[in-house]
Amino acid sequence: MRDVTYPPIIVTAKTAFKLLGQRIQLAGTEHVPREGGVLLAYNHIGYVDFVYGGLAANPSGRLVRFMAKRELFDHTYVGPLMRSLHHIEVDRGEGVASFHTAVDYLKQGEAVGIFPEATISRAMELKDFKTGAVRIAAAAGVPVVPVIMWGTQRMMTKDHPRDFSRGKTISIRVGEPLHPTGDDPVAETAALKARMSQMLVEAVRDYPADEQPPGSWWVPASLGGSAPTLEEAARLDAEEKRERARKRAEKRAKRQADK
Repeated sequence: MRDVTYPPIIVTAKTAFKLLGQRIQLAGTEHVPREGGVLLAYNHIGYVDFVYGGLAANPSGRLVRFMAKRELFDHTYVGPLMRSLHHIEVDRGEGVASFHTAVDYLKQGEAVGIFPEATISRAMELKDFKTGAVRIAAAAGVPVVPVIMWGTQRMMTKDHPRDFSRGKTISIRVGEPLHPTGDDPVAETAALKARMSQMLVEAVRDYPADEQPPGSWWVPASLGGSAPTLEEAARLDAEEKRERARKRAEKRAKRQADK
């Protein structure tokens, strides 16, 4: 693929990281192959995960094509940028097209990024995984490389104010590849989640203690933090979904009334 926008975006992002005094900790990046199709599976804890996720493949010289919700592509300014970076539009109501696009990209030798949880985890630990990641990898005949990010949620996530103050550590861990066959997507998805859950525990454990005091809101309750439990987070997600549906209904009603 011809990339005009991606290289300067990477330079700009790395400059921004330096200006923010951020410490980027990378581990296991050798697990990302330097060529050939590869699917990178990420945890999802904040709105800037897309910005930092590509760093996992940067040492291997790869550009990651992220699968992202359609709303981003519909945005007046963000949409053209997403297309120029060759990211993949995902319609959550109808995912067949994005599935085939991702498989095509992988067969062409691209690196594709996916968030198996689909949405941000308020609990800061892994939510239930969709089976799409292992099914896409199996269909394309490529490995799945698990990636855990930690620290991105401190800048911008659900239910908390933005904080782009200087000096934050961003940890990115890359695990050994898995090779799904597609014979049992549920079991293979469970194996992927188990691998990433262990990596997440290690990322939290090894994060600088002076930046992560006991009870921190961005740490899972199960690991000594004060983030919502998975059950509490599920309730908040459901409330958010209902509120969005209510607002959409109001907009539709207003449009009908204005006709």
